[in-house]
Amino acid sequence: MIALIQRVKHASVTVENEKVSEISEGFLILLGVFDKDTDKEAALLAKKTVNLRIFTDENGKMNLSPANLRENGKECEFLVVSQFTLCAMCKGQNRPSFIPAASPDEANELYEKYVSYLRNEYGFTVKTGVFGEHMQVELLNDGPVTIILDTEKL
Repeated sequence: MIALIQRVKHASVTVENEKVSEISEGFLILLGVFDKDTDKEAALLAKKTVNLRIFTDENGKMNLSPANLRENGKECEFLVVSQFTLCAMCKGQNRPSFIPAASPDEANELYEKYVSYLRNEYGFTVKTGVFGEHMQVELLNDGPVTIILDTEKL
């Protein structure tokens, strides 16, 4: 699995001119699922997400995770949006190939497991896009801070 995580002041998803999800301060997470991914990758990625220390502490250093913020009484929300294009293979070509991406059914199952881990295992507020739909994503990146987590490299 691969997640492109952006620290945001706010983010939202719109489908067919209707806003379907919105968060305030937290993470916008664009999630790609590869055909070889399993529940193990979903669990690992969720654990890494909630412990990713990219919020600033009192000294202005990126030293706090969503879990740390919650311990200090601040809420961090997650907006998780499926994005199979993160699985694109572009080596030796200009037109991306999506062969490495999981099938829609498999991807949706692991996407839902990842969301479930964030909500149920770790207790965070999680909003989502609409799997498989054409979406417009708006965000105000804070920093900007953008991190890529790839379970093959964790």
